Amino acid sequence: MVTGRATLLLVLSAATLPLWPSPWLGLAVFAGAVLVLSAVDFMLAAPLRDIELTRDGARTVRSGETATVSLRVANRSPRVLQADLRDAWVPSAGATPSLHKVVVEPGSAVTLETSLTPTRRGDRPAVRLTLRSYGPLRLAFRQRAGRPATPQWTLRVLPRFDSRRFLPEKTARLRTLEGSTVTRGRGQGTEFDALREYVIGDDVRSIDWRASARRSDVLVRTWRPERDRRVVCVLDTGRTSAVLAGAEPRLDAAIDAALLLAALALRAGDQVDLLAVDTAVRATVSGGRHVLLPRLVNALAPLQPSLVETDFELVVGEVLRRERKRALVVLFTALEPGALGDGLLPVLPRLASRHKVLVAAVHDPLLAEARGDPYLAAAALRSLGERDRVRSALTRHGVEVLDAPVDTFASRVADTYLALKQAGKL
Repeated sequence: MVTGRATLLLVLSAATLPLWPSPWLGLAVFAGAVLVLSAVDFMLAAPLRDIELTRDGARTVRSGETATVSLRVANRSPRVLQADLRDAWVPSAGATPSLHKVVVEPGSAVTLETSLTPTRRGDRPAVRLTLRSYGPLRLAFRQRAGRPATPQWTLRVLPRFDSRRFLPEKTARLRTLEGSTVTRGRGQGTEFDALREYVIGDDVRSIDWRASARRSDVLVRTWRPERDRRVVCVLDTGRTSAVLAGAEPRLDAAIDAALLLAALALRAGDQVDLLAVDTAVRATVSGGRHVLLPRLVNALAPLQPSLVETDFELVVGEVLRRERKRALVVLFTALEPGALGDGLLPVLPRLASRHKVLVAAVHDPLLAEARGDPYLAAAALRSLGERDRVRSALTRHGVEVLDAPVDTFASRVADTYLALKQAGKL
């Protein structure tokens, strides 16, 4: 194929046509010369079959951060490679630069770097790589679809996990809870920890008389919050999870809160499982403590809302099938009368009879701030009233309900978990 440079050369040569005895003869001579030069230039361009492309670099990146993926271009031909290389990714990958100009000597290679700043969570693949090899005069080029083949590469964009900034505070509260429980003595949500010598001020009811008789000393029992409890995070990925709460979908806010809850529960010595469900199970993570959080982040990264009605019969069935022991089931969903009234409420008694259930819902903070526009304020008031009715219906089944704005949602979920743990309701 010829380039614009060959066309420009032909146009410039047309300026000399009046000097020829026959303009048509001059045009034919110049056109033939340009075509011959272009054909020679095409033959001297490095053949595409001798070009090898390989990728290396980052496989994962957290949303909002930048990753670098490198592309190695190796020239196995006996000719110099002068080329334009366009590396196309999906638009949400934020790839820069997308066009590279390369010159590679025979038998050598160069490495090109592409910076990726994704704007969305999930898998961001490389779409297509186009290589255009020019001749020395850049009058013609070689380009062929599928040659060389595009090296496959997918960058997984992990959730931002902005709520991790709350983790030090929640962990400090957890340690305070554990310390105060040991000092206070036995109560709800505690289990035996150890024996120690009696000191003035200890509750005499904590004295272990049998152990004291064996040791010929007065020993008291100490208690700590129950460990090895089970926490099940259930993410509703149905149509309601696609609704924006502030600047992000409800599903993203639920993922952020679930990660904070999982990190806190793991530090408390509890076991964490996760399910993502709509009309099918989209993700599941269970077991393991030391590598659970990275597995959770990786499993949640590609989750996207599905525009279907969530099958709460399936949700309850999956939880009851997987969790034989009593657990805290945190259901991240929306407080909508249609979705919960027709779907969750009929099957909720089966779940609440076996497990402690917490329904965690996030709402747009504009609902509480809509005062300027009377129509918007009326719509917000109606929405809040419907959410209150759904909350009352859930509470009658013994379900804990948390309805919080997106900016404090993750923190409120963690606070509710700590309160339930302190009260011994896990």
